[in-house]
Amino acid sequence: MGDNAVAARENMKKYLLMYSRALRVHQHVKNLLVFVPVVTAQRFTDPAVLLQASIAFLAFSLCTSSGYLLNDYLDLRNDRLHPTKKTRPLASGELPLLHMLVLVPLLFLLALATAMLLPGAFLATLLLYYCLTFCYSLWLKRLMVLDVMILAFLYSARIVAGLAATTIAFSFWLLAFSFFLFLSLAFVKRYTELAWARDERHGAIVQGRGYEVGDIPLVASLGGASGYLAVLVLAFYLNSQDVMKLYRDPKVLWLLCPIMLYWISRVWFITQRGEMTDDPVVFALEDKVSLFMGLLVAGIILAAR
Repeated sequence: MGDNAVAARENMKKYLLMYSRALRVHQHVKNLLVFVPVVTAQRFTDPAVLLQASIAFLAFSLCTSSGYLLNDYLDLRNDRLHPTKKTRPLASGELPLLHMLVLVPLLFLLALATAMLLPGAFLATLLLYYCLTFCYSLWLKRLMVLDVMILAFLYSARIVAGLAATTIAFSFWLLAFSFFLFLSLAFVKRYTELAWARDERHGAIVQGRGYEVGDIPLVASLGGASGYLAVLVLAFYLNSQDVMKLYRDPKVLWLLCPIMLYWISRVWFITQRGEMTDDPVVFALEDKVSLFMGLLVAGIILAAR
């Protein structure tokens, strides 16, 4: 009886881990971007605002898991040829297709139900995000340059959703900064895929993408330039009246610029050396130097209050 109970627990752990991987629960950290407007507007001491942002985080997590599963199904053939994506539950056969067909609409409906608790603008943002995710998985990811622009927009959409959920005033500075930053990281993702195709000699064209191996130098140039543009937008923002109104000592915030320049440059050095994972955002959340940079940024913002 004891052995059967242990075996049952082990099987349960195995299935929970498999579903966690299939739903990409670890990717939900990206949805913490809905809290960015709360931090930049210095509303993180307001319980009502924090509750709204938390509900938005839950809704986006359900929505993104549905989108990830749908993307895995639509990209099943290419994933099975990829060095790391072939181990995903759907591509490897661990997750039955029937389960996927049930989970995709179920998670999406739960996301919609959760979004109903927030202002209508949040629901509209969530629906736009899901529609773009579907179009990206089906077609847009095969169009060079436009694909990385869509990825950057999808990341920025989380910040827009945070603004909509909390009814915090819209900030074009914040959106411009996030778009260029995530555009740079989207180019990192494409560079990594192209470098793998080059090193593994899988031909001049990456399957399912609109790029060729010969595009690597241009992808690196565009990605680095996008990251530096994000820092330029940050510098203009720090010199604006918006910052003067929000912070007691705004000059301290200028320390953010060299930190961001260092971090973006380091990310691209690591990418060119072939040490970057296929998801730069997840890499940043696991990289000790990046986490230390994040603590420095938090400390500078608090010191400027």
